[in-house]
Amino acid sequence: MSDNANAADDRLRLLIERIERLEEEKKGIADDIRDVYAEAKAVGYDPKIMRQIVRLRKMKPDDRSEQDMLLETYKAALGMV
Repeated sequence: MSDNANAADDRLRLLIERIERLEEEKKGIADDIRDVYAEAKAVGYDPKIMRQIVRLRKMKPDDRSEQDMLLETYKAALGMV
């Protein structure tokens, strides 16, 4: 095999190993997040609502406002307000 092929193979192997390490870290973080939600539930908080709050906090204020308006419009159309 040529030096270029060996270098490409080594580069590919390093990239794959890096992805594998990051996937392991991601799994560890997901486990930590799950533990925090379990802890919150144990002290009386609702994890489902907490997840919604986290999702809303990630949104831009304008996007959140637009979503709220649409939700209210849909609820009114269905007689839910």
